[in-house]
Amino acid sequence: MNMDQPVPRRSLKSQSKGRSLPEAHRGKGDESKYADIQADLERQRADILQEVEEVLTNRKGMDSFPDVSDQASAETDQNFSLRIREREQKLLKKIDEALGRLASHTYGICERCGEEIPHKRLKARPVTTLCIECKTRQEEEERSRR
Repeated sequence: MNMDQPVPRRSLKSQSKGRSLPEAHRGKGDESKYADIQADLERQRADILQEVEEVLTNRKGMDSFPDVSDQASAETDQNFSLRIREREQKLLKKIDEALGRLASHTYGICERCGEEIPHKRLKARPVTTLCIECKTRQEEEERSRR
């Protein structure tokens, strides 16, 4: 094989769907390569869980307000809080999945094309499963379906 030719994409593609990479493709320092990201993910996870615990221990029932507008405002606030919690729950699930990929040595591999996701992208969006090119294509496909 000519050394000037790019490595075929299929070498990683078949490994991207939940299977760990062969030893030849695993970096010797995979654990340390993503240690900063793993620490960030674990910190985010702990923060979300602590916030949930605080909400559950300081949970207030719906107060009854004599003024209808005060009651509506309280219900709006509660609905807003519920939406935020739903987002946090989804984020927590993504964090757990990312930590699982770190444990199984599949973290940092695009699940669509099988290429390595640049560290800079992973640092900016640690729960991502797609490289920027595949994410851009996915968003374009979603826009064209609307």
